[in-house]
Amino acid sequence: MTGVESVGPTPMEMAKSLLSRRIMLKDALPGIIRNLQAEEESILPKLKRSIDRHQKSNNAVSELKLKRDALQKEAALILKDVKSLRTKIDESGGMIRLDPNWAKEKLEEKLIDIETRIETQALDHKAERKLISIRSALLKENEQWLQSRRDSNPLMVEYVSKRREMSRLFKDADKIHSRMIDLVEKGQPLHEKRQELEREHTEIRKQLDRAMELDSQSEASVAYWENVVKTGFEKGSGADLLRNSMIVRSGGLASFAKKSRKSGARKGGGEDE
Repeated sequence: MTGVESVGPTPMEMAKSLLSRRIMLKDALPGIIRNLQAEEESILPKLKRSIDRHQKSNNAVSELKLKRDALQKEAALILKDVKSLRTKIDESGGMIRLDPNWAKEKLEEKLIDIETRIETQALDHKAERKLISIRSALLKENEQWLQSRRDSNPLMVEYVSKRREMSRLFKDADKIHSRMIDLVEKGQPLHEKRQELEREHTEIRKQLDRAMELDSQSEASVAYWENVVKTGFEKGSGADLLRNSMIVRSGGLASFAKKSRKSGARKGGGEDE
């Protein structure tokens, strides 16, 4: 030991260092802002194209969904009539010689179950395709039976006619539904690209807003530290800084911290600490 203790920078040295940093930041901000503005100008057209493509895909899906829903709604109404006619034919004995496989299957009930699951359950694309495939198989399986039973009962003509119309509507709805699922799957990369560009633009915008905010404060910040360096710590802002520093070193709160605490207490309705 030489008897001379190492000490840190003096308050004036720290003030000059802070002033230098504020001047550097003030000089750098215009360039930073220009670069961020250029990045934003570059990404905005890409983002717009991405949004347009994604929206176009969504619109196409929505149009198909409306068509599918209209067909399924019409088919569902006919399905109720078919079920009612089936009951009447059963009661009249017109289906006594009903094919055993048909009796077990009860097509109307199965179709209603499938329709309910498609409409009410959150199914993925594979599950929806499977249900559509099952419905198509059911309709095809009973087509021949309809032909053979057409003239066996007075009500059978209407029954067969409505069943065929119902089958046609469901098949058309299934075709549209398959096209809709294909569009949804193809639209997923568009959705992901749009999200990526939106996140990138949001980050650029945040940085740009922050840089512009700092730029708007830079003149006052430089002027403040220039004043501290010029007037020293005997009066004015320099004296306030030195006083706050000494209070903090002794374990107290700086003036700005006291103001923050008072403000918080007022907002809290004067609650006890």
